[in-house]
Amino acid sequence: MAAESAVAEHGPTAGEYIVHHLTFLQNHTPRNVVDFSVFNYDSLFWATLLGVVACFFMWRAARAATSGVPGRFQAAVEILVEMVESQAKGIVHNATSRKFVSPLALTVFVWIFLMNAMDLLPVDLLPWIWKHVYGAAGHDPEHAYMRVVPTADLSMTMGLSVSVLLICLYYNVRIKGLGGWVHELFTAPFGAHPLLWPFNFLMQIIEFVAKTISHGMRLFGNMYAGELIFLLIALMGGAFSLTATGIGLAIGHIIAGSAWAIFHILIITLQAFVFMMLTLVYIGQAHDAH
Repeated sequence: MAAESAVAEHGPTAGEYIVHHLTFLQNHTPRNVVDFSVFNYDSLFWATLLGVVACFFMWRAARAATSGVPGRFQAAVEILVEMVESQAKGIVHNATSRKFVSPLALTVFVWIFLMNAMDLLPVDLLPWIWKHVYGAAGHDPEHAYMRVVPTADLSMTMGLSVSVLLICLYYNVRIKGLGGWVHELFTAPFGAHPLLWPFNFLMQIIEFVAKTISHGMRLFGNMYAGELIFLLIALMGGAFSLTATGIGLAIGHIIAGSAWAIFHILIITLQAFVFMMLTLVYIGQAHDAH
C-alpha cells in the first residue's frame, strides 16, 4: 500500500511511463506470445475511424470536382491521383487491372498517411482524454490504455501486408490461370526439370513469405521507432522544474520536439509512399510470367 501511495503521489517512473504508453487497450491479457484471440481495440478504432475519414474526403473531392478552374482542395487531390496513376501505369501494365489497382493504391497511401500522422499529436493528449472518459465511466483511470498510432501496431501492419499478399495471389490466378500459376510455382526460377520442382516451390514460398513480412515490418519498425522517440522527448518536458537542469530539459523538450516533428512529417509521408509502391510492385509481379 505504501508503494502504491508513493507512485500515486510522485507519478510513474520513466520506464513505467513508456511501458504504459506502449500498452494496448485489449479485450484480455495475452496468454502467450502469439495469441490470435487478443484484439487491440485502440488500433482497430483509430484505423477504422481514419479509414472512414480518408474515404469521406476522397468522396467529397470526387463529388465536388468541376471541369473549370479547380479549388485548392480539388487541385491537391488531382495532383495526388495523377501521381498514383502514373506510378500504377509504370508498374501494372494491364489496363483492366489498373481500374482496381490504382484506386487501391490511392486508398492505401491516404489511409496509411493518416494513420502515420497520428504520431504528430502530443503523446499524452488523446490518452489523457481517454483516461478521464474511462475513469468517468466507473473504471480505474490509472490503468486506462490508449495507443493512437495504428501503424505502430505490428498486428495492423502485418494485416495490411497479408491483405496485399491475398490480392497478389488473386491476380496470379486471374492472369495466369490456376494451372499456369501452379506450373510457375514448380518451374521457376531454376527450370522445369522434375528434380528442380521442390527447390522451385521452396523458393517461391520463401519469396511470398519474405515479401509479406518485410512489407509489414518495415512500416511497423519506422513508426514504432518514431513513437518511442516522441515518448523520450515527452519525458524531457515532464522533468520540468524551477531549477537550471529542469528548465534546460524543458527547453530541450521544445526544441527537440519541434525538430523531430518537422522531420517526422517526411517520415510519415515517405513510409506511406513506400508501402503504396511496394503494393504496386508486388501486384505488378503477379502479372508477370516467368
